Amino acid sequence: MILDSWQEVWSLLRRNKLRTALTGMSVAWGIFMLVILLASGHGLAQGVRYDFRDDATNSIWIRGRQTSIAHQGNPPGRRVSFENADLEAVAREVPGVEHITARFYLWNRNSVSRGTRSGQFDVRGCHPDHLYLERTQMLSGRFINAADIKQRRKVAVIGPAVRDALFGDDPFLSEYIDIGGASYQVVGLYEDEGSPNELRKIYIPISTAQLVYRGGESIHHIMYTIGDATLAQSQAMEAQTRELLARRHGFSVDDRNALSVSNNLARFERVNNVLRWLDLFVWIVGIGTVLSGVIGVGNIMLISVKERTREIGIRKALGATPGQIVRMVLMEALLVTSVAGYSGLVVATLVVEWVNANVPPGDFFRDPRVDFRAAVIAVLVLIIAGAIAGLVPALRAARVSPVVAMRED
Repeated sequence: MILDSWQEVWSLLRRNKLRTALTGMSVAWGIFMLVILLASGHGLAQGVRYDFRDDATNSIWIRGRQTSIAHQGNPPGRRVSFENADLEAVAREVPGVEHITARFYLWNRNSVSRGTRSGQFDVRGCHPDHLYLERTQMLSGRFINAADIKQRRKVAVIGPAVRDALFGDDPFLSEYIDIGGASYQVVGLYEDEGSPNELRKIYIPISTAQLVYRGGESIHHIMYTIGDATLAQSQAMEAQTRELLARRHGFSVDDRNALSVSNNLARFERVNNVLRWLDLFVWIVGIGTVLSGVIGVGNIMLISVKERTREIGIRKALGATPGQIVRMVLMEALLVTSVAGYSGLVVATLVVEWVNANVPPGDFFRDPRVDFRAAVIAVLVLIIAGAIAGLVPALRAARVSPVVAMRED
C-alpha cells in the first residue's frame, strides 16, 4: 500500500517535470548555500584563530615606551626601560602569574657563524619559561634551564632554519656557534608553529646576554601567562601590572603611551565575539535561503492541489478518506524536499572538499569544513519544514467536496 502510494507520487512528479525540477532546484539551492556559508564561516574562523597559534592565548606582554604626561615632577618624553628587578616585582606582586619571562634583544648582533658558514638571525636572551609563552616545541635536546641562567652558561637553542644554514646535515647538538664574537654550545633544536621567521631565531640565557653584551640589568620585554584566569581576572592583572610599573618608574597610571600592554586573552575574546556574530549571521542568511525554498514548495503544492481538484473529488467519491488525501499531498512535498535537500548537501560537500584540496590556505581563510552534524540537522529541518509547508495545501485538498470538484473544468 505504501509502495503504491510512493509510486503514484513519483508518477505525478514525472508528469510535471519542469515544475518539479524548478521546485527541487530552489530547495537544493537553499541547502547548498547554507552548507557553503557554514563552511566559509568555519574557514574564516580558522584563519583568524590561526593568527593566535604562535603565542600563548592566556598571556600578557609588556613593553616600555615613552611617557606623554608629566608626573611627580618628571617631564613627558621619558623612555620607560625595564630591569631585572621589574620582572621579579611582577612575579612577586601580581597574583595569578603562572609562567614569566623577559627578553633581551641583541640589537645589531645578528651575524652568527660556524666555521665557513654564516647567516643573519634574530638572537634573543630569555628565561626558561619563555618556552610556554611562545608555545615552543622541542625537537631534540633541551631548552634553556635555571642552571643556565644562574651560571650564565653560553648555550643556545636554535631553530630549524638556523640548523640548515649553519650545519646542513651535520650533527649540531653539543657543537659550537659564534654569536657576536662569543662561542655558544648548541643544546637544543625547537619548532614553532608561527611564521617561517619564527624558525630563524636563536635563544640564549638572558643572564648570559646581559653579561656578554654589556646589558647590565636591562631587559626589553616582560611577558607572563595567566593560567585559567577569566577575561575579567586577566584585565585586573593587566591593571595591577600597569599600576606596579607606573609606581616603580614614576609615570602616571593613566599615561597609556608609557607602556605597550597586550592582553592576548582579551584580544582572543574580541575575535571570538566577532566570530560568534559572524556565525549567527551565516545561520540567519542560510536559513532564510532554505525557507525561501520551503515557501516555494508550499506554493507549488497549492498549485498542484488546484490543478488536481477534479481528481481529488473523484478519489473522495470513490471512498478516499481525508487522511489519505492529506498523506498523498504530504508525500509529494516530502519527496521533493528530501531528494532536493540531500542533492544540495552532496553537491555543497563536494565543492567544499574541492576547495580544500586545491586552494592553498591563506592568512585569513583556511581549512573550510562542512559541519556534517549541522548539515544533517539542516536537511532534517528542511524536510520537516517541507512537510509543514505541504500541510496547508493537503488540508485544503482534504476539504474538497466531491460534488463541487466534479463541476471543476
